[in-house]
Amino acid sequence: MKDKLTVALIYDFDGTLSPGNMQEYDFIPAVGKSNYEFWKESNQIAEEQDADPILAYMYRMLHEAKSSGKSLRRESFMLSGRNITLYKGVTEWFERINAYAAERGILIEHYINSSGIREMIEGTSIAPEFKKIYACSFLYDVDGVAYWPAVAVNYTNKTQFIFKINKGIESVYESKKINEYIAEEERPVQFRHMIYFGDGSTDIPCMKLVKQQGGHSIAVYNPESEQKRAEMEKLIRDNRVNFVSPADYSENSELDKLVKAIIRKIAADNELSKFYKK
Repeated sequence: MKDKLTVALIYDFDGTLSPGNMQEYDFIPAVGKSNYEFWKESNQIAEEQDADPILAYMYRMLHEAKSSGKSLRRESFMLSGRNITLYKGVTEWFERINAYAAERGILIEHYINSSGIREMIEGTSIAPEFKKIYACSFLYDVDGVAYWPAVAVNYTNKTQFIFKINKGIESVYESKKINEYIAEEERPVQFRHMIYFGDGSTDIPCMKLVKQQGGHSIAVYNPESEQKRAEMEKLIRDNRVNFVSPADYSENSELDKLVKAIIRKIAADNELSKFYKK
């Protein structure tokens, strides 16, 4: 497998693979709040104390769970993840795209880069498809109970994980190797061999970075929302993404055809590069 060209498909989660915020399917109802109440209180704390909105919502999750008696064990978060709804075609997407790429001598690696909760994503049926899940997570005490944020992924520090993928560094903790010089041609996953899927403002720095470095960024939107479609199409006009597509991962969908076309292009560019080297 090592002699194969490696291409990374990197996905945001909420709004990209799933129509809504992952906390809204099970966690928020379980602590007795409405979605509106939870996010209003979370954003209010962030604004009043000039805090990071991601850390603020993680605090609210810990606070509300304790107040309502909901378990804060990792297993409980993973159980919540089982209730997350995925977009049409997502479950079958990975096997089909992997096979399509393999026929062209390409090894696909799938990654998550999300401001959602890693433990919840790990509870979904598609979790085994990802080589690495970069997302917010909690620290756990000796009894296995969450008590503090371990990783908070916001719109700017999301880009660090693109570089970790680029250099083949899976550990979130590792910070020394990320700054070591490695020629682009020698990196495990070159930027031009990346396809980034995102849907909102937290993805813009990553989508723009991948695009600027020669990769491909795709802004996806809920097919049922004309407002989201308009928002994503603006990213094209602002030159922040390469493509916009409905978030339908079914076979022969627009997104399916687009990604397969990109895979063919990457394969062709890789063949041409061999002639340049000669």
